[in-house]
Amino acid sequence: MEILQIRNATIIVKYAGKKFLIDPWLGPKEYMAGFEAGINSHIRQPRHELPISIDEIVNVDAVILTHYHPDHWDDYAKNALDKNIPFFVQSETDLNIIKSLGFNDVRIISDKGTDFEGITLYKTHGQHGKREILEPLCKQVNMPYDTMGIVFNAAEEKVLYVAGDTIYCQEFEDTLKQYQPDIIVINACGATVLNGEHIIMNLEDLDKTVNAAPSAAIVASHMDNVSHLTVTRNDIKQFVNEKKLKNIFVPEDGETLKF
Repeated sequence: MEILQIRNATIIVKYAGKKFLIDPWLGPKEYMAGFEAGINSHIRQPRHELPISIDEIVNVDAVILTHYHPDHWDDYAKNALDKNIPFFVQSETDLNIIKSLGFNDVRIISDKGTDFEGITLYKTHGQHGKREILEPLCKQVNMPYDTMGIVFNAAEEKVLYVAGDTIYCQEFEDTLKQYQPDIIVINACGATVLNGEHIIMNLEDLDKTVNAAPSAAIVASHMDNVSHLTVTRNDIKQFVNEKKLKNIFVPEDGETLKF
């Protein structure tokens, strides 16, 4: 298994011989404004350029979109991807959106498992910020709240859990207990909205994850690129050094981890 950190939540997972592009956000540095509902909205994003070419990024076997948010999907991805590529989404709503963009092979990942070329993909659940607080706010600004994670399972491979945009919550904890993943990818920049709520994992959530899955390798993704971040790669590295942890990885953009 290999995990190539592209930028932000965009990663390429090589698993059981297949390459999955997850959450392709492929526009150039600072092409979009910061999120008005988040802190630091004056900062344009993404904060860094892509580390490799778009042509190289889209040379994959399938695409997974965890949710239809503008820092996980953009027109650059839409225009660069083959419209016949297998494309996995979380819901009927997202399926209809992606189909309307011209993609022909769009599939919903099931909680019970969806097979692809000998690999089983399981949809998992989370909270993109505390549900009781953030879901109503998302409705006010006409932005979908729901997102998903994905568990990868295949013969002769370790179990991989890409948690997606979630805080540490009961749903996340339930997934750890159910699948007992060997590798966990968490989105960990502590993105924060104007009411002070963080909507993906921060250092406290990372600490809880370490305690809940002490034998797993934990990969910190979604770092150093959105306007509303509160945790940087350097913050996590300092946390790792202080705690003397050996199982946390903080890949730079363009870095590949092999398990």
